[in-house]
Amino acid sequence: MAAPEVLPHVDAVQEALEEAGLVVYLGGTPGGSWTPPDKFAVLYPDPGTALRESLADRRTDFAVVFQVTCVGSSTERALWVADKVRKALSQPVAVVGRGTWKPEDLGGPPVQRDDDVSPPLWFVPVQYRLQSTPA
Repeated sequence: MAAPEVLPHVDAVQEALEEAGLVVYLGGTPGGSWTPPDKFAVLYPDPGTALRESLADRRTDFAVVFQVTCVGSSTERALWVADKVRKALSQPVAVVGRGTWKPEDLGGPPVQRDDDVSPPLWFVPVQYRLQSTPA
């Protein structure tokens, strides 16, 4: 059996967020003279961890932690994005060839204001853990 891969898991999370009507960027926002929408999400995944399914050391189970930074033109818009993310990830996401658990909400810090951009934006990062096993 092949080792589990992180990209299908990331794609499944991004697809679930986009199906919830969110604008989603992976790994950061576009640079340059980009004008941000009034609300969006940025997905930051880690590379994941292949876990042992048994003492035989077959590493077919998988866990990935990812952060969804919820951004808005106001505190309310950033929290609206957080609510949409939480709703979208309140059920298992579909990863081809894998059985997934419902993403585990790990929480995050309070909403913060980013004054490094003009006009300022508000953001709140929320972390999740997604686990899967071979289907």
